[in-house]
Amino acid sequence: MEIDINHLRSWIGKKETHDDTATAFPVAALSATLDRKDPPPKTGDVIPHSGHWLYFLETAANAELGHDGHPRRGGFLPPVTLPRRMWAGGRIDFRAPVRVGDAIRRDSEILSVEAKSGKSGDLVFVTVRHTVSANGTTAIVEEHDIVYRDAAKKGEAPPAGKPAPQRANWRRELQTNEAVLFRYSALIFNAHRIHYDIDYCRDVEGYPGLIVHGPLQTTLLLDLCRRHDPRPVRTLDYRATHPVFHQETFSVNGQPSGDGKSAELWTANAAGCYAMRGTATF
Repeated sequence: MEIDINHLRSWIGKKETHDDTATAFPVAALSATLDRKDPPPKTGDVIPHSGHWLYFLETAANAELGHDGHPRRGGFLPPVTLPRRMWAGGRIDFRAPVRVGDAIRRDSEILSVEAKSGKSGDLVFVTVRHTVSANGTTAIVEEHDIVYRDAAKKGEAPPAGKPAPQRANWRRELQTNEAVLFRYSALIFNAHRIHYDIDYCRDVEGYPGLIVHGPLQTTLLLDLCRRHDPRPVRTLDYRATHPVFHQETFSVNGQPSGDGKSAELWTANAAGCYAMRGTATF
């Protein structure tokens, strides 16, 4: 598939702004989805890290969705023609708390559009910077990497993963199911079919099961820090390296540094290979 990278790069610098209110229900619903027993959130409570993804949701009409469930290409994001779109990773700087009841704003800008070739074919990476403010104060600065990939080739074996450490000071074993993925998709109003349509996953995308969301895995990494360290995470640098499927048991892991200033974080699939990995600082 021919890629007109110069046309796609004309989207660099494109901006958009969304306003919202940090309401309590999404925070409570995320807590339930993560099997936490947090008290009901009330006005003034700090929203846990990654909670900003519960707001500023894109509300494209059903008629505007593409075959994969994503909004059709060519709006704020460039119209990349490669069919598979995935959450590749990002960098988040948590500068100030966002609290229930805050008036929040997200200013977004396309920072870069790059074409690459990998073992699986052509790739296009799009990086977007989001600046989230709460009551006029900058709270979060995030760079989000999106990757677009070639269609799956029939009979193509999935790439081998890289083995992750088998032990960690912080560790949880989890198994998601259709209900968990449905709940999280609903929370972020994500209609991407890889998270709920098993036939689509197998027949079109070439995956053996439903995909556990990249932002859900990242949320689990931040939640692991919250469970083991009372200090708030200040920065998180993370990237996706391998999918996790809904029918497999996977682990969420953290290894604090010797000086306690940071922690290496990762999710590992049932085979013990890295899925999502990152570094948090406190």
